[in-house]
Amino acid sequence: MCMSNLMLIFAAKLQIMERNLIEQLKSWKSKPGRRPLILQGARQVGKTWLLKEFGRQCFEQVCYVNFEQDLPINHIFDHSLSPTDIIEQLSLFAKMAIKPKDTLIIFDEVQEVPRALTSLKYFAEDAPEYAICCAGSLLGVALHEGTSFPVGKVDFLRLEPLTFHEFLVANGDAMLAEYIARGGMNLSAHWQHLTEMLKRYMVIGGMPSVVQIWLDSQDYRQVNEEQNRLLMSYSNDFSKHAPGSLGAKIRYVWQSIPAQLARENKKFVYGIVREGARAREYEDALLWLSDSGVIRMSYCVTKPDIPLKAYANLSAFKVFLLDVGLLCAMSHLAPETILLGNRIFEEFKGALTEQFALQELSQFSTLESNYYWTGAKAEVDFLLTDGMRVYPLEVKAGINTRAKSLSTYISKYNPVHAFRASLSQPRTNRELIDFPLFAFSTLPKLINQSTNR
Repeated sequence: MCMSNLMLIFAAKLQIMERNLIEQLKSWKSKPGRRPLILQGARQVGKTWLLKEFGRQCFEQVCYVNFEQDLPINHIFDHSLSPTDIIEQLSLFAKMAIKPKDTLIIFDEVQEVPRALTSLKYFAEDAPEYAICCAGSLLGVALHEGTSFPVGKVDFLRLEPLTFHEFLVANGDAMLAEYIARGGMNLSAHWQHLTEMLKRYMVIGGMPSVVQIWLDSQDYRQVNEEQNRLLMSYSNDFSKHAPGSLGAKIRYVWQSIPAQLARENKKFVYGIVREGARAREYEDALLWLSDSGVIRMSYCVTKPDIPLKAYANLSAFKVFLLDVGLLCAMSHLAPETILLGNRIFEEFKGALTEQFALQELSQFSTLESNYYWTGAKAEVDFLLTDGMRVYPLEVKAGINTRAKSLSTYISKYNPVHAFRASLSQPRTNRELIDFPLFAFSTLPKLINQSTNR
């Protein structure tokens, strides 16, 4: 076994980009009653890199174990699950003294060794002084296969593709990104630049390897090649990890997503997956894709009340991809189509804008956002809730802010505040708050300000 796989070597070139989630990892490190942490997220969103970077910044050393690559080390967990025994064996393999305060232990692809996952319970109970972080791309799927999970004994964080804020930072606009995140809206001098950067983000998306290629090459052709490589790797996962005949059904669902989103109301229709298809045939495929993190689902609500989950129609939903750039690549949209804003983009941009918005909303752990509202000849793109109130949100791809459906919703339900994101200037008109599409990072502040008025 190559011992270099067990120890983090930082001689390699580091990614230029920063990830906001590292601040939450730092908070976890110093939290009283800290438990082992599981970092969730789809493949290729940067979980391994983030944990290693966290270790580099906050610990003297890192013991990194990849259960998919370092097969002999899997046998450590065959017999004893005692933290003392495990630490002793890890130290021997890594050829380092693992010290609780100085060492970050990373278990990568932890779903490959269920007993390693079970051992987290004993670390939480008997050895909480050790800092252990785990990552597993298909962890949600693996847990459906009977894995013994340490319920109540682990902490969770979820990593998504880079947000637009992180994309701005990576492209050298850190000060502007932070100004917007603080609630700054005096953006007239930066409007054209931010609009162009938003279009660029629509094409590139937030997958770390794709963003890195853009930073290194500024070449959309290379960006598209990397996006297609990622799409192919996801497709290969369907064959490798999905049980039995489910793999074929997963591929049918996956390949139908661009066509689903090209429809006027974007509601998922099983007949588009395959002619004559029924829900009972493909529900497991949707669940598998959702658990693996490569799709996002938004459910229809006809009564916008607390809790929204209780009023969701689980048979009426929209399905989006993990990343807006991958949606562009999967839809075979040439970059010029979006960057130049021609007719094809005009026809499809509603789907791209909703995809972008749902992706941006996923960064806010204090807001539930995977719902939309429908009424008689009316639909509002998103319903948000902080657990106390429901806020409607409409997103527009351009400067046209006419929103009859949102007006219908406001008249019917009289919300404390409603929100609309577009490329028009920010303004507040009674209960309706307009903000720019490129300023989603300021939305929690806008909600707090609106509720305190």
